[in-house]
Amino acid sequence: MSTLTLAPAVSPVSDERSRGSRGWWRNGVIYQVYVRSFQDSDGDGVGDLGGVRARLPYLRSLGVDGIWLNPFYASPQHDHGYDVSDHMLVHHEYGDLAAFDRLVRDAHRLDIKVIVDVVPNHCSIEHPWFIAAVLAGPGSPERLRFHFADGTGEHGELPPNNWRSIFGGPAWRRISEPDGSPGQWYLHTFAPEQADFNWRHPDVSEHFEQVLRFWLDRGVDGLRIDVAHGLHKRDGLPDHELAIDDELTGDPVNPHAWNQPEVHDVWRSWRALADEYTDRTGRERVLIGEVGVLDAEELASYQRPDELHQSFFFEFLRAPWGAEPLARVIDRGLGTVATHDSPVAWVLNNHDMPRSVTRYAGGAPGVAAGDVDLGLARARAAALLMLALPGSVYLYQGEELGLPEVTDLPDHVLTDPMFHRTGGARRGRDGCRVPLPWAAGSDALGFSPSGAHAPTWLPQPEWFVHYSADRQREPGESVLQLYRDAIALRRRIPALSSSSFRWLATEPGVLGFARSDGFACLVNLTPRPVCAPPGSRLLLGSDPEVGEKLPPDSAAWFLLEETP
Repeated sequence: MSTLTLAPAVSPVSDERSRGSRGWWRNGVIYQVYVRSFQDSDGDGVGDLGGVRARLPYLRSLGVDGIWLNPFYASPQHDHGYDVSDHMLVHHEYGDLAAFDRLVRDAHRLDIKVIVDVVPNHCSIEHPWFIAAVLAGPGSPERLRFHFADGTGEHGELPPNNWRSIFGGPAWRRISEPDGSPGQWYLHTFAPEQADFNWRHPDVSEHFEQVLRFWLDRGVDGLRIDVAHGLHKRDGLPDHELAIDDELTGDPVNPHAWNQPEVHDVWRSWRALADEYTDRTGRERVLIGEVGVLDAEELASYQRPDELHQSFFFEFLRAPWGAEPLARVIDRGLGTVATHDSPVAWVLNNHDMPRSVTRYAGGAPGVAAGDVDLGLARARAAALLMLALPGSVYLYQGEELGLPEVTDLPDHVLTDPMFHRTGGARRGRDGCRVPLPWAAGSDALGFSPSGAHAPTWLPQPEWFVHYSADRQREPGESVLQLYRDAIALRRRIPALSSSSFRWLATEPGVLGFARSDGFACLVNLTPRPVCAPPGSRLLLGSDPEVGEKLPPDSAAWFLLEETP
């Protein structure tokens, strides 16, 4: 077996790009809270803001810098909060504004930042604006806030164009006019219960300025922006020449519905507003985008100094387990996104994707769980890889417990509109949203209070007990302890807050890179053991057998005898 040696830098990240003010988010570890599934404080089987507040000490002990809350706004819950009916109210299942204020206050006392989700592309069809638009009739000012259009066909019975919904089926739904006659159609890029705003109408931008100020005034530290590449649509809403009736993929790359040049004007105005609050209060307010473009250079354009602070680098999440594809993805992130004075936002899991344990195990929702032990070993290694890279890290709740995807939820409990819109062709995202297991011997595994009679909104499988947080606090090599140790080291080792990075020469199938001051990360993606760097000191390993050698599918952090 060959050993690791130093090599010239391949993908350097210049320190020049990180000079000046370095905000908390640049190297932060942010924990995504899917409120509905995190902690139930009142026994109704649904997580809530009070539950998040109760678990803040756990998050502090994990070592995270901030939390990102998925939507908790007033909503009929057709897409669990991403169909907002009032952007400035809390949904009754999650609490109220007073509960939110208490959460922010206590989080700040523990030095935990709070980021809230904003959904500007669409709203619920129960939003007052949409209700008013239906009642006002064709050609009214109210309908101009959305994309209403006459249908095609002899009697307008066909959609206005051939666009497809991300959740399956046409991207249009026909309404009944106030007199009961068949009427116009409205655009919904996602579920029919989510009507797209017309961002060319000034009322829409003015409304969202009010929304942003409302939450910034309540003390939030940042905004995660849903579908940040959406909002503007091509003038005239022309047909998409390459659209296909494919229920398995929807239409995620429609060039007329996504990534229009005008969307950058929105982010410039939002950045100016965020900077206004930063300058006025002395507390930096950040904008993080969910930007679903496939080209890394295009993604980087959203992170110019006067636009978003960051956008999630989803290529890393989608990369297969292999040294070459992971190296290519890391190079693309550091060579594109990080060139705009904006560090890469690395992510392995979120509320829209099967969990990494199951992805790396070869499993899939509704099919099979795969080799869970293999997937867990790889997920542990991937966590050390991600936490060693320059930039910030976004964790998804339960990731630190090593939770696999729940792949065998019965059809009758599935709630994701993606499942129902595609007639079951796409299993949906419920499997990564099952309520967390906190305590092995408690009702609902500690998710709900003791004695609660309401079932959890999605059923917890029996095997969840083996992943409960209380069991992972016991002495041993738990995933939770690995995350705690890695995050603590990330805070203490200066090299991991720098922007330095260089690849190390390794044997095939092994990734190695160095930061500054002799810190190195080695990832063994081969089916055989490999040697640790000679003369190095082990800091942390993903596998308890890491020592002079790294077992297959493991990673480790070292201090090298010779610094690069």
